[in-house]
Amino acid sequence: MDDFVRLPSRLYRDCPQYVPDMERDIRDMFDPRKNAGLEFCEVQPFVAYYWSTPVGRIVGIINHRANRKWERRCVCFGLIEFIDHSEVSQALLSAVEQWGYQRGMDCIQGPLGITDFDKEGMLVEDFDLVGAMTSIYNHAYYPQHMEALGYQKAADWIQFRLQVPEQLPARFERVAQLSKEMFGLRVRTMTRKDVRGGYAQQAFDLFNQCYSQLFGFTEFTPEQTEEFIRQYQPLVDLRLVPVVENKEGEIVGIAVTMVSLVEALQKSHGRLWPLGWWHLLKALKWQRADHVEMLLVAVRPDYQGLGVNALFFEYLLPVYHEYGIRWAETGPQLEDNIKALSQWKAFSPETVKRRRCYEKKL
Repeated sequence: MDDFVRLPSRLYRDCPQYVPDMERDIRDMFDPRKNAGLEFCEVQPFVAYYWSTPVGRIVGIINHRANRKWERRCVCFGLIEFIDHSEVSQALLSAVEQWGYQRGMDCIQGPLGITDFDKEGMLVEDFDLVGAMTSIYNHAYYPQHMEALGYQKAADWIQFRLQVPEQLPARFERVAQLSKEMFGLRVRTMTRKDVRGGYAQQAFDLFNQCYSQLFGFTEFTPEQTEEFIRQYQPLVDLRLVPVVENKEGEIVGIAVTMVSLVEALQKSHGRLWPLGWWHLLKALKWQRADHVEMLLVAVRPDYQGLGVNALFFEYLLPVYHEYGIRWAETGPQLEDNIKALSQWKAFSPETVKRRRCYEKKL
């Protein structure tokens, strides 16, 4: 497991674009006490060696809940890393293919995780751009290996870079005002007491409702929700997580944005000790980056088109100005999710970092 966890630090030693995972998070993925997803998933990590030197890694995942929902028999692969040698990539993927086939699977997809909040999608463009804290960065030769091994596109995600404007576009101001007057919507932020008291669980219920039909999505269990809340609550500035409620006090929309921790993660080299915790603390409290990651936006289906997004932007813009935020980068969004993609049009979006889920029949 040490070789599995630490291989990327050697593969990306001289790569300024790479953003490491925290080593503790990778280890926790395989611990049933810390990963509720293992109640319905089988996972198997593999490491490739050249003599005694680790040269590649991969994890096989069989998500039985996802397979039942989507009526398929699919094994997924994730956390794939390898040197630029075809025998290594072939050995890794063959290991997962055989492992899945032996358990009755008839196709393979990836890179994917246990949940849709795990990193997914292999980067296929913009390798010169610095990565993000919640998405995959990989060397440019990775997609070439996938295609040479007969893997094909299953789905693509794209991201947008947005410049934070000095003023909210007039159209958004009008729409935000109308949504308050006509539909009684209001913006609020959660408190730590709300999070501990179950309000955050309502937000995850909204995620489950909004994303249920997106590619490969599997609803979060209450146990998984508790894990995510426990893991990310210390890192999230709740001022950057606006919630929209209706007259009845129901959550109808939530936007999760976060000041970038990329530089802090790079300085930490994926470890909290000896000084990784200090770099993260500085980035969270005192030396904020000049950009945010817009991790996700969810609007209840019956409230889509009623100005919820305008309310998010109306609220967030002054906060971004106060924090010195100059630009934002969205999380990966499916290229065919037209509703989600169209919400950024007013902000002169730049399309960046296309990433791909590959698939192959077994």
